Amino acid sequence: MSIYAIGDIQGCFDDLLRLLDVISFNENSDQLWFAGDLVNRGPKSLETLRFVKSLGSSAITVLGNHDMHLLAASCLPKIANKKDSLTQVLDAPDRDELIHWLRHRPLLHYSNDFCLLHAGLPPQWDFKKAQKMAILAEQTLRDKDYEVFLKQMYGNKPNIWSPNLKGVARIRFVINCFTRMRYCDAQGRLDFVNSGPIGSQPSNLFPWFDAPKRKNADMRIIFGHWSSLGYYEGRNCYGIDTGCLWGGQLTALKLDESMHRFSINCQGANKPKKSYSIGVVPDLDAKGILTRNPVGLV
Repeated sequence: MSIYAIGDIQGCFDDLLRLLDVISFNENSDQLWFAGDLVNRGPKSLETLRFVKSLGSSAITVLGNHDMHLLAASCLPKIANKKDSLTQVLDAPDRDELIHWLRHRPLLHYSNDFCLLHAGLPPQWDFKKAQKMAILAEQTLRDKDYEVFLKQMYGNKPNIWSPNLKGVARIRFVINCFTRMRYCDAQGRLDFVNSGPIGSQPSNLFPWFDAPKRKNADMRIIFGHWSSLGYYEGRNCYGIDTGCLWGGQLTALKLDESMHRFSINCQGANKPKKSYSIGVVPDLDAKGILTRNPVGLV
């Protein structure tokens, strides 16, 4: 069996199908690992969800920040805005089935050789702690009262790990790590302002995989989320979000000894409206796209 990890799709379903043709994906003998963000901003979130769900055990997907946004929008419709492409999912006749399936996806998937997650891990967590925290948050999303948490999910605090965190604060921090983090400081404090490429951040910040004394450095991690980073390989980590939504590429990484990378050029469902220096305009994301959400989706 061949396993291919695929970067953020964000509703760019046609590009996904082209990539699967390139790798000659065989549903009966291969498995796809999706790094999260199946939906939002691209034109075909509904088709993407239905397709990945239909693959059954031939597909593994972890939850990304845009997937979490869809879950929140399913019980808080007013948080969706005009940039989102979630209405097609929320209005679909199989909406409840899709939402149920999505909230039962993991935050962390692992085999003997690789771990898959969407964004990152704080430096204080080793594999056992990461696994424990993922299970805790997954149980919350799968609980019959999951909507109670989703209505309190958004927020940037707490932004640093403590074993004393409890309740909603603990789950919010866990989900922010797995689905939103890019940079942190030497103490592992999460930064949600900077999302540009390495070198654009303030001097006190590190990419999460470069954080000092990182206890998860022995984990071989596949991640997405960071399109401005581009394809990354180093520190035992592989970043595979290559910006399909923005006219970059969609990437599949074969998880074997070869670690062969397959990438296709994408048309780009969204284009930056204007180029801004990273961090100069706080109400724009790193790609120059206006955002109304104070806690950010990027």
